[in-house]
Amino acid sequence: MAELFKKILIATDGSRRTQSAVQTGLELARAHGSKVYAVYVVDTVTFTSVPMDVTWENMYQLLKEEGEAAVDRVKEAAGAGADVETHVLEGNPALEITKFAKDNDVNLIVVGTLGKSGIDRILLGSVAEKVVRIAPCPVLVIKSEKQTGK
Repeated sequence: MAELFKKILIATDGSRRTQSAVQTGLELARAHGSKVYAVYVVDTVTFTSVPMDVTWENMYQLLKEEGEAAVDRVKEAAGAGADVETHVLEGNPALEITKFAKDNDVNLIVVGTLGKSGIDRILLGSVAEKVVRIAPCPVLVIKSEKQTGK
């Protein structure tokens, strides 16, 4: 069974809503002695129809920095001695997550519901749902915890 989860990809968007997915992925990794890939995807799809100007370049840089902070938090949560690689990718989140999983022979993808709800989910679709449909390996979807006051 340990071979089944030798490499685990944990997708994060950095929000509190994905903490359950991160924690579950890390617990599985500890139990199976797995290598962990902490992955954040800067969604550049939203930038394709907008002319690049200073404002968008600044926004892109902020998103990239947010991604670095998000994957660093996963590495910190894993603790000393854990085998964790961090990656900030760019593109369509579902496509980049599944491509990374395929390219790195990942055995399990752990993904939360990534904070989208309501009209965003209807218009954009669920990243988790797309990952499940196109992933080259099993996907564990962790329902995000409801946040109060947001």
